[in-house]
Amino acid sequence: MVAATPPCVGYRAQGGSLDVVSATAHGPVPPGFQAVAMIASLGGLHAVSEVLRGLPADFPAPMVVVQHGRREADGDRLGRLLARVTPLPVRTARTGDPLGASGVVVVPTGHCAVLGPDRTITLAEGPALRSGDQFLTSLAATLGQAVIGVVLTGMLDDGARGVREVKRGGGRVLVQDPTTARAPGMPASAMATGCVDFVLPLNRIAAALVALTMAPGGADLLRVPIAPWARLHA
Repeated sequence: MVAATPPCVGYRAQGGSLDVVSATAHGPVPPGFQAVAMIASLGGLHAVSEVLRGLPADFPAPMVVVQHGRREADGDRLGRLLARVTPLPVRTARTGDPLGASGVVVVPTGHCAVLGPDRTITLAEGPALRSGDQFLTSLAATLGQAVIGVVLTGMLDDGARGVREVKRGGGRVLVQDPTTARAPGMPASAMATGCVDFVLPLNRIAAALVALTMAPGGADLLRVPIAPWARLHA
């Protein structure tokens, strides 16, 4: 006799502890996460660097960084800065580049990017303050449940629409605890959708990503249902 699958428990990190916030498993577990997208705005260089420092050299999923900022003549500047803090290979995205199997892909500041059905990146015209929404939406459409979206510090609400799409597709959403963010607007707006799996202090996000992608059974254990009040549509 096979026992019924017990409800899976989700957590919200509070300082050094984890508080249970929900139960009941939702949806199938992807065989492996195929991409992580990390979006940030004001204070983002520090926040993104902190997360990358905590990832090992064999982190198995490609990490795409979407950082708000002015378009610069030197489009590789952000990538060079991030390469100083991580053992992972870092490259600046170019139109036509494949997503790849690992490493850090940096969308040049002042640009929007989308991932196409062929898993190649296209730098697109569009409002840079919505670049997170645009990329998360395309990522969810292409990879479905194999996506992890991470919303870090930033003003306004970029990412809120994108995390809805990630959650609708069965992916996971991590958000920086707004109380640890230089600018709480983006993480708070993502939380308000109800489509967030984990709200974590900045210094816990890398560990959560490692657990989801590398720990045996981590993706199965760390499942959180969509809240009954979640707004999956804007």
